[in-house]
Amino acid sequence: MGASDNWRGHRIVVVDSTGVSMPDTKPNQDQWPQQHHQKPGCGLPSARITACFSLHTGALLSYRTSNKHVSEIIRLRQQIDAFRKGDILLGDKAFCGYRDICERSERGIDSIISLCRRPPVKAINAVKSLGKGDLLIRWVRPLKVSGLSAENLQALPPSLLLRQVKITINQPGFRSKVIYLVTTLLDAEKYPAKDLADVYFRRWDVELFFRDIKTTLGMDILRCKSPEMIRKEMVMYFIAYNCMRRIMYEAAEEAGLPVRQISFKTSLQALRSWEPNLNQARMSRKERFGLISMLYESMTQRPLRQRPGRSKPRAVKRRRKNYHLLTKPRHEMIVPAHRNRHWLNKRKLCLS
Repeated sequence: MGASDNWRGHRIVVVDSTGVSMPDTKPNQDQWPQQHHQKPGCGLPSARITACFSLHTGALLSYRTSNKHVSEIIRLRQQIDAFRKGDILLGDKAFCGYRDICERSERGIDSIISLCRRPPVKAINAVKSLGKGDLLIRWVRPLKVSGLSAENLQALPPSLLLRQVKITINQPGFRSKVIYLVTTLLDAEKYPAKDLADVYFRRWDVELFFRDIKTTLGMDILRCKSPEMIRKEMVMYFIAYNCMRRIMYEAAEEAGLPVRQISFKTSLQALRSWEPNLNQARMSRKERFGLISMLYESMTQRPLRQRPGRSKPRAVKRRRKNYHLLTKPRHEMIVPAHRNRHWLNKRKLCLS
């Protein structure tokens, strides 16, 4: 990644979690059990994935999977080696914890995360005021940290000097009207509060990265019937995703555009259209590079429009089909009458 992809000399790594479902087999259920409120035989195994992406290129840097009993902060700790000194972790309130901020700071990893699990510090209790809604604060080590012994807790620093930034949102479509950011970037001149807010609002891009993998590539519902093959299937999707991101990055560099303005779906469709020509056996090196250049041009000829402040509600437009829900295991379920909204799952209806 070139220097132009850095933000003030830092690589920004955005972190978030998602889930995928898979066929309802016993090995999959044992590894990734379904939700507890679902009846046996009526739900699907569900795996949780916590992934780290480069905010600028969209490349997948690392990931960890687990079942629902393992929290996403634990999955993030397992990926700490994917970070480099000078990186900035960008995440939501799920990754806001005293222990984790300390461990990242020891490795030279900064953080920009939203505040969680504690009330914001008031100006009267701040160490210093750096501006309107911008405070230098001190966090005192908590008396107890989940999953950490008393000996390891005492090994943590007694306090942390952090920066708290208040963001007021007046745009439609945002659930929160006031967000408090906590960051280890203490220099208010080098990292103004407005720039930190702009970076945090770009955290939404990670939802688009997951959409590219799960919806565009089709990883939302996996197909394999054993945990070993499920893991291999995930790896293949991630390899295909990163290969596509690499092609998009090269196309953006050739066109002189930010890679953020290149559509993943358009790029994938262009690659599929040009694939027969690129796979020709008899082709000189010059001809091949000419075709690749034309492929890049087709990927970048319609850049995405940037619409800051656009409302992005978490809602779907397409309605579901009017089928009954599976409330019993499939082999016990009685086939209902077609479109009978008052249908009851009783055997006498099947016999009558």
